[in-house]
Formats: sequence, C-alpha cells, structure tokens
Amino acid sequence: MASDPIVYVIDDDDSARHSLEFLLDVAGIRVRSFPSADAFLTASPPLAGACIVTDVRMPGTSGIQLVEQLKKREAAAPVIVITGHADVPLAIQAMKAGVADFIEKPFDDEVILGAIHQALARQAGDEEVQAERQAVRERLAALSPREREVMEGLVAGKANKAIAYDLAISARTVEVYRANVMMKMQVKTLSELVRLVTISQMA
Repeated sequence: MASDPIVYVIDDDDSARHSLEFLLDVAGIRVRSFPSADAFLTASPPLAGACIVTDVRMPGTSGIQLVEQLKKREAAAPVIVITGHADVPLAIQAMKAGVADFIEKPFDDEVILGAIHQALARQAGDEEVQAERQAVRERLAALSPREREVMEGLVAGKANKAIAYDLAISARTVEVYRANVMMKMQVKTLSELVRLVTISQMA
C-alpha cells in the first residue's frame, strides 16, 4: 500500500478548492490543489497512491477530458468528479469514461471524505496487485524454456511421468526441472505455483 497517499484537488473556483483543501488537511490527508486541469497536466505530479478530485466544468480542459487524457497516458489514479445538479448527464458521461465516483454539489464533508477513502484504498489494493504480478512475471522470465515446459505440465495437473513422456525426457530429469521451477518461482507447493501462474496471466 502507498505509505503516504495524496489527493489532488482540481477546481477553478478558488473558494471551493480552498474549502476542500482545508477539509482534507484537517482529516490528515495530504493534499495539493490546482486551479485547472491544464495546470495539473502541465505539472504532471506523481500518481502512485494518489486520488484526483476534479470539478466537471472548468475553463480549458474539462473534468471528463482530464479523465480521457489520463487514460491515454495509462495513469491509473482514481478520479472523483464533482458536479452541479444540472451536470448529472455529464457525470454519467464521466462514469462511462471511467471515473471512480461522482458527487453532486452541495455535498456533505462525510460524503466526499468517504469517497476519497474508498478510492485511495482501491488504488492501494490495485498497486499491490500490480506489484505482485510484476514480481511473478520477473520470476517466470528467469525460467529456461525447458523449465517453463515442465512448469506448464505441472500447472495442467500432469504427473511427472506424463510430463516426461510428453517432453521425451526421463522422470528423474523432470524432478530436477521441477525442483528448479519451485526454487526460481519461490514456492513450496504446487498450489502456490498454480496461484502465481494464474496471477501472471491476468490482464
């Protein structure tokens, strides 16, 4: 989990921006604000462990356009869109664009804080999953082609003898490769190995 999450507040309304900044500060959440989506994109702050809270209607790049820009950059930070009552159709459009949540003005402090906490928790979970997946893929990359073949047989539930037959090698050789696979993949049991291979195949 990101040890020190941050919320980026983007709103061209100074009073609304400062009010939200103050609320987050009091709640003990690190916050940094921007007067426009363009200013945010220009600054390009780090997005690991971050959540973005943006107004939907702003001069220049809108909240929805910001979400689309972040998607193009493959930035995974969750975005919460703040919307006026008349902007609900826009908010629905934003949901389709992939925002984490949208909140209508005026909103209670608890509502926005709850949405932010949820988004940050989800973001931290996603980052943990991504980090584990990357670690598993690095271990897989360390396997030789023959070790990978043996591993595929093991994951498919085949016995050593069946793998030996398929690969035209001895069962004893399969045992050696199997031991290498378990060591390189850093697992002790076959079920752990299956779990790691499944994780590596997730999108």
